[in-house]
Amino acid sequence: MTTATSAPRAPQATRPRGSRSHVLALGLLLALALLLVSLGLSLAVGSKPVPLGDVWSALVDPDDSYDAAVVASRVPRTWLGLLLGAALAVAGAVIQSLTRNPLGDPGLLGVNAGAATSVVLLTAFAGVGASVWSALPGAVLAAAVVYVVGSGPAGTTPVRLVLAGAAVSAVLVAVVQAVSLARADAFDSYRFWAIGSLAGRTPEHVRAVVWFVLAGLVVCLLMARALNAVELGDAAARSLGLRPGPTKALAAAGATLLCAAAVAAAGPIGFVGLAVPHIVRSLTGADHRWLLPYCAVLGPVLLLLADVLGRVLARPGELMVGAVTAFVGAPFLVAAVRRGRVG
Repeated sequence: MTTATSAPRAPQATRPRGSRSHVLALGLLLALALLLVSLGLSLAVGSKPVPLGDVWSALVDPDDSYDAAVVASRVPRTWLGLLLGAALAVAGAVIQSLTRNPLGDPGLLGVNAGAATSVVLLTAFAGVGASVWSALPGAVLAAAVVYVVGSGPAGTTPVRLVLAGAAVSAVLVAVVQAVSLARADAFDSYRFWAIGSLAGRTPEHVRAVVWFVLAGLVVCLLMARALNAVELGDAAARSLGLRPGPTKALAAAGATLLCAAAVAAAGPIGFVGLAVPHIVRSLTGADHRWLLPYCAVLGPVLLLLADVLGRVLARPGELMVGAVTAFVGAPFLVAAVRRGRVG
């Protein structure tokens, strides 16, 4: 009597170890190409459309034509869209990693409330008005207070950090409301800044924040490998030779610089820091060595395209970019959630 034997299985093809890296590298190049297209659209599209050929001529050989003046007026907001999109997306990814909170964004560290408080107080009592330099001190100080309050004898935990951010933000929002109701000039200045827009920005706004953004990006990108370990937990990070406390503090400092610069320059623009990291994770996975570079490229794409869309939909006026980012980014975030890649 013979027994049935199963047919031998065909050897499965194994994927080369470097194939995924090659795919991700190619994807990053495609994302950079998309970023270049977004930059061109930001310079060409608006209440006065300018052909791409004329845009290039206005950049390399500007003259006194009307088209050249239009392009020149759009250059600062395009630069800010590039810088702030990268800042918000990378900061959101870092904050989500540090707090282990999939809903983490710049507002979680109290940056938005701190910047608003700084604008209102300096306007009311020093007559400074809304500007980058009036918003930046409060944003940085609020994030520092949140981190100190969220630290305990055993170090900073995600829950403590989130609770500290909520508490500090609540206090600062109460201060903003109290001063705004008592001082009409402070309310007018705060209302103009709190719209969250790239419109009306000048080269001075770009120069004021560019070094903060670049410094924050460098710090966060250098912390990519360490963030992979920290996300596994403090015990795992120590077993890999890392000191969780200083590592988290340095990563939080980089994210704070990015958040503070973005909020100070353009006001609270929501959804970029929340949606882009989730969208990118659906493409790259959770490895920060790929996650952060992709965020630095696709964050500006979302912000610039939202800004362009706001100009087109409300021509000859424009919609606030913060409102448009929610409509543009929400479908992608929903798609990522339905695919099970979020969280």
